[in-house]
Amino acid sequence: MMSIPAAGLQAAGGKVKEKSMVIFRSLESILSIILIISLGYYLTGRGWFNTETAAVITKLVTQISLPAYMVVNLVTTFDRAKLYELAGGLVMPVASILLSYLIGFAVSHLLRIPPGRRGTFRTMFCISNTIFIGLPVNLALFGEASIPYALLYYIANTVFFWTIGVYSISRDGDGKEAGLFSVTTLQKIFSPPLLGFLLGIILVVLELPLPKFVLDTGKYLGNLTTPLSMLFIGIAIHAVDFRAIRFSRDMAALMLGRTFVTPVIVILMSHFISAPLLMKEVFIIQASLPIMTQVSIVARAYNADSEYAAVMTTITTLQAVISIPLFMFLIDKLRFFII
Repeated sequence: MMSIPAAGLQAAGGKVKEKSMVIFRSLESILSIILIISLGYYLTGRGWFNTETAAVITKLVTQISLPAYMVVNLVTTFDRAKLYELAGGLVMPVASILLSYLIGFAVSHLLRIPPGRRGTFRTMFCISNTIFIGLPVNLALFGEASIPYALLYYIANTVFFWTIGVYSISRDGDGKEAGLFSVTTLQKIFSPPLLGFLLGIILVVLELPLPKFVLDTGKYLGNLTTPLSMLFIGIAIHAVDFRAIRFSRDMAALMLGRTFVTPVIVILMSHFISAPLLMKEVFIIQASLPIMTQVSIVARAYNADSEYAAVMTTITTLQAVISIPLFMFLIDKLRFFII
């Protein structure tokens, strides 16, 4: 009988243990997020939270805590040289989102999506929830160093959504189409989070230091972003009537698009584009995230099928509980390919 050397057994055992640890760390990283979402869901059921609470949380996150977080993170993490290096990273998210939209466009015709849902479908196919889920997930998985890269994807995601995405959704409604470039569109693009990001960039480029009390205040406010975002998602999930959900081909296509097509596009691009490994890993996770919550809000504003958007946002959010650990495992296996 052929015997296996002890060193070989130890090496094999080490590899198995390492693979298990990757999966475990991925699950562990999002476990706290799941618990806070569950708390939001539970407290909504107990009557603590409602749709008005969700609106207040949205304002707190998007107009106060997130802009503060962006400014503090940039001025404490970057200098001018690192910032210039960061700017080149926009190519990958912009190209991947555009390509995802084109694939969604083709799929919508292939599946014969009804005209009243077609633009919403295409937008949901390519747009990620880069803030309410993306920011806390990347923090949990990769730490503070991942935030600038997450914000790069956020910029591309936001600009695309408030231009091509909103224009596509508006065509589903029975009202006036949104202008592709207008004052309103520019106001939406230059939202408080993006303005916070731009302010942080200006401070870094001009090398203007902030007083310690200002940094501390921004840090305290910024730390509200993750828990408030998760509570908001719990409230949103509670509002969905799961008994009314009917599985369909377009639902399957969107689930596949959000958790397979878009991240695989980024993985393939990562092989050919030179960038830091952490940047590529963050972009892959950002591309695999659930549908952006603002899709249903915009759909309601233009008399499109907002319920359809809300249901798909919820389904892909629940799906992320499985897909995020899976992609963390795949990233570990594909590092030789994306480096």
